[in-house]
Amino acid sequence: MGLQNTMKALSDPIRREILGMLKGGRLSAGEIGEHFPVSGAAVSKHLSVLKEADLIRDTREGKFIYYELNASVLEEVMLWLTGLKGEGK
Repeated sequence: MGLQNTMKALSDPIRREILGMLKGGRLSAGEIGEHFPVSGAAVSKHLSVLKEADLIRDTREGKFIYYELNASVLEEVMLWLTGLKGEGK
């Protein structure tokens, strides 16, 4: 896991909101873009950052690309953060 890429991806509120949206199931880039007052290119960049951090996966179906959450990376981050808290504190 590239923790630096993961933390960079999680640092942006739009990217965190995209992750929250994908918690409900896979969505196309267009469906994701409808929720934000930014350009399609900006949404595409956010999706690229999330994909680079391995927080999401994409699947092409015809002319559409669908994105879904990669929960395993989020679980690794949570375990790491929990470890920082320490036992008995």
